[in-house]
Formats: sequence, structure tokens, C-alpha cells
Amino acid sequence: MSITKKEQRLRRSRQTRTRIALQGTVRLAVHRSNQHIYASIISGDGARVLASASTAEKEVRAQIAASEHAASKGGNTAAASIIGKRIAEKARAAGIEKVAFDRSGFAYHGRVKALAEAAREAGLQF
Repeated sequence: MSITKKEQRLRRSRQTRTRIALQGTVRLAVHRSNQHIYASIISGDGARVLASASTAEKEVRAQIAASEHAASKGGNTAAASIIGKRIAEKARAAGIEKVAFDRSGFAYHGRVKALAEAAREAGLQF
């Protein structure tokens, strides 16, 4: 019996979350689906979401529609970089400067990488 692709990703995410939990730091959790990308800043104890941003938000959808990638709903790197900037701004407004990056088992490539780099450029440290 072989494990599915999703089970492999969830296994990787558990390992990452265990390491981050031992550090006890605030984490930037990323989730991606085919159409959207979501980013949340979660407290060190994992009890509260301190800030969140996603391509499913109305303001972000309008921003994506206004960009040159109007045909896309949010499943591309341009939309991911918009979310990276947005989550960094919300984190700074909440007084958070440093986070641990939790990519939820997704490869650090494409949309996940674009989100991370945009967040770093906007002033978030991880």
C-alpha cells in the first residue's frame, strides 16, 4: 500500500510544525489550492490567528483583476506576491517583525516561493 501525494505533504507539514512548536515562535502558515493561496500568521501556542490574507478576499480579487493577469483568479505567482506583501503589512501593523515560515509541506517553489520573497521584501523576517 503506497501513500498518496496528499499524505506525503501532510507528513512533511507535521515535521515542520513540530520543529516550529519547539521554538515557540509565531509562524507564517501558507496553504495553496489550485485557484487560491492563503497565508496566516498564527501565535506561538497555535491558539490564535493574528493576521491573515488570501486571494479569496474581495479587495485582493479586485487588485488581481486590475493587474495584467486579469484572466487569473489567484492561482499564479503574481497573486502570491500580492498576498506576501499584504500579510507582511498586516503583521507589521500587529507588531510582528519575525516569524517562522511554515510552508505546510508544499515545495518551496513557484507560488510558495513568490509569497515568501514578497513578504521578506515587505519587511517580514524569517
